[in-house]
Amino acid sequence: MTDVPVDTGTSRTSIPEGLTEAEEEELRSELTKVEEEIVTLRQVLAAKERHCGELKRKLGLTPLDGLKQNLSKSWHDVQVSNAYKKTQETLSQAGQKTSAALSNVGSAISRKLGDMRAHPFSHSFSSYSIRHSISMPAMRNSATFKSFEDRVGTIKSKVVGGRENGSDNLPSPTGSSDKPLQDHAPF
Repeated sequence: MTDVPVDTGTSRTSIPEGLTEAEEEELRSELTKVEEEIVTLRQVLAAKERHCGELKRKLGLTPLDGLKQNLSKSWHDVQVSNAYKKTQETLSQAGQKTSAALSNVGSAISRKLGDMRAHPFSHSFSSYSIRHSISMPAMRNSATFKSFEDRVGTIKSKVVGGRENGSDNLPSPTGSSDKPLQDHAPF
């Protein structure tokens, strides 16, 4: 009878070049030991995880608390990162520049309205043009300014149109009052 090898779970292939049969046996033995250690370590880790869970449960710590702690730590890590700091600086500078620009526009509009209040209402639109009063040519050519100017022109034509018909009285919104508006009413 011939010896038939018993299958031990590892398939036997031809011996790699440069290894003797004894060296191969030694490597296979070491591989078996390492695999057994891995199984043991997994069992120990599982036992430690169970013990950790029991301790947390006894302390009243829930998985939600752990999640909150992890998120808090992650957010802190993001806040101290260079990318976050640079982005925050850039957005802060952009916000400051936008605020300054809007403040300048607001001041210009306030000055313009103040100038318009100084003139009688009946003459403010006819003798004073917004287009000629704005000192920033780039703003005059912007779509927003042109839209604003068109709307003011429409209002002007409605107001002046009622006066051009020979009447200094503006129609009231309800149509029930016959009182004329003051000639020097503020805008």
